[in-house]
Amino acid sequence: MSLDDIIRVEDQFYILATSSAAEDRARVLKHGETFAVFDRYGDIRPLGLGEQGIYHEGTRFVSRFELRLGKNRPLLLSSTVKSDNTLLAVDLTNPDFDIDGDVVIPRGTVHIFRSKFLLRGACYERLKIWNHGLLSLNLSLFLRYEADFSDIFEVRGLKRARRGRRLENRVEKGSVFLPYEGLDGVVRRTKLDCSPAPNEISDSEMRFDISAEPKSAMTFFLTISCELGKNNVRPVSYDKAFKEAERVLHSTDHQFCMIHTSNEQFNDWLNRSVSDLQMMITDSPKGPYPYAGVPWFSTIFGRDGIITALEFLWVNPAVARGVLAHLADKQAKEVIPEQDAEPGKILHESRRGEMAALGEVPFGLYYGSVDATPLFIV
Repeated sequence: MSLDDIIRVEDQFYILATSSAAEDRARVLKHGETFAVFDRYGDIRPLGLGEQGIYHEGTRFVSRFELRLGKNRPLLLSSTVKSDNTLLAVDLTNPDFDIDGDVVIPRGTVHIFRSKFLLRGACYERLKIWNHGLLSLNLSLFLRYEADFSDIFEVRGLKRARRGRRLENRVEKGSVFLPYEGLDGVVRRTKLDCSPAPNEISDSEMRFDISAEPKSAMTFFLTISCELGKNNVRPVSYDKAFKEAERVLHSTDHQFCMIHTSNEQFNDWLNRSVSDLQMMITDSPKGPYPYAGVPWFSTIFGRDGIITALEFLWVNPAVARGVLAHLADKQAKEVIPEQDAEPGKILHESRRGEMAALGEVPFGLYYGSVDATPLFIV
């Protein structure tokens, strides 16, 4: 997307929709202020609109994350997000490996299972490799990664006159640190941890030498942490983190009205809707708030939050309480033309990230909405 695609309409930024916002088979996870967009393989690749990545508080902390068996991409068997949106599960297998035209490892010999989830600013992944063959197996597996630290508006296509600076990458046994200092003075870091440690590690790639006996398996655990300033993420074990993610997700189940009908298809539709809305609900300082959508609108919008809370009132009134409390707390108190703020107006949009902090976009707190205030009164 070029700069020509971005225009101003009545002082609002507008992105022309020339194609789908996300590939129709993208896999999406979200927890709190963190969300991720993967392809069906569980990879992150700079394709299409380039929206794939792991994002935290308005910044993309991982812009590439690709798995390879030797020089080849594995073959996809299946890919699905768990019904409650907590976990992405991907099954892969090897293509044919040949030497001088002779197949030495037939396709389907190696089974790779990837499972991923998000929790408190980190992406946890378990990578399990089975040898289903009758012979011992020796091959290399690679993980390649990049962190561009693009603001969400840069990913959407907005060009900046200048950016912050990349700090020196640091590589330790089993860990990689990729830091960036923004023009807002905030240091953002992508930290990758792997256990057991890979055989070779650099600031762009990990190599694992797989030696597996027939019918045996090897397991690796990876954690990608998104760190801001002095707030360092302290990852825990995969199993402990997953139990915590499920506990957090279901801790508010008792607040929801449970709905069941005699039509199973209708029940599936209801359950899918509730699960999707639960994923989008984020804890604000004033209570739960439903974010507007992944990837471009994973933040607070006044109109979207109020309408969602109003329609959801009979299912869970706690959502309306959180929405109204947050919007009342952020109600405009003075005239600020660049934010379209006037005393009494209700927030249209709130953003975090480097560009919002610097005022390069007006959406840190933006009040340019014709209907958020009357909807708030309703």
